[in-house]
Amino acid sequence: MTASTPVAELLFRPEDATPFNTDVATLKPWSQALACLRSVQKCWLSTVRPDGRPHATPVMPVLVDETPCVASRPSSRKSRNLARNPSCVITASGGDLDLVVNGTARPITGETALREVAAAFATKYGWPFDIRAGRAHDGSLSGSPEYAFFYTARSTVL
Repeated sequence: MTASTPVAELLFRPEDATPFNTDVATLKPWSQALACLRSVQKCWLSTVRPDGRPHATPVMPVLVDETPCVASRPSSRKSRNLARNPSCVITASGGDLDLVVNGTARPITGETALREVAAAFATKYGWPFDIRAGRAHDGSLSGSPEYAFFYTARSTVL
């Protein structure tokens, strides 16, 4: 997947400034956001429930082609939310950056893509996934439960 560089936006307008910074020159580059996502062990994924209420849950992010990816059991609330409405937000805090990435989740399919994401989880977390018949399974757990992987294509970064 080829990733495009998202648009950075200020969190506050000048009239909202006190005590926040509204200097456009302070916007951080996407490379700094990527460094944050590479280094954090956990971030928060927010999705939309069928009734419109938000749902937030901790996830362990990996990067594939500079795109944040997450794992989730297919029957989990976050997976069901993303299947219905792919709009999501990833938030993370690392070093000198508090990161908010607005985006759209897309299921990862195909053996090659699944193996690439599985390798990223194994490298970053030591979390082993087996790819069988186009599905990811956690072979380290009893019953080898199935997982879904999602790209979270970003649209804006705050």
